[in-house]
Amino acid sequence: MNISEADWQVFKEVRAAALDRFCRSILDECRTLCDEQSESAHQRYLSLYELLQQRDKEIAEAFNDFRRSTAIFVLMAMRQYGLVTQAEWKRFSPDTLHSVLGDD
Repeated sequence: MNISEADWQVFKEVRAAALDRFCRSILDECRTLCDEQSESAHQRYLSLYELLQQRDKEIAEAFNDFRRSTAIFVLMAMRQYGLVTQAEWKRFSPDTLHSVLGDD
């Protein structure tokens, strides 16, 4: 399911911003986890490792398949993780929005 050229250009910009946003969020989670002094250093390490494994799967789902033919599915994944702002959604055409958001 390809998107229009105009939406592809928007998608590339939104994808970059969403990836940065998601990575910042993950780094914040890591800092919080590492600063948790009620846990032993080893427990914090194990928790951090588990968190990074989970987030890596999420990043892969939402960002690793960078093709015009998969952009709708990538946008759906980004939507699932709450990575696209309202202002960014408004940049897409009605057709793309309908494909991603359905009747929402």
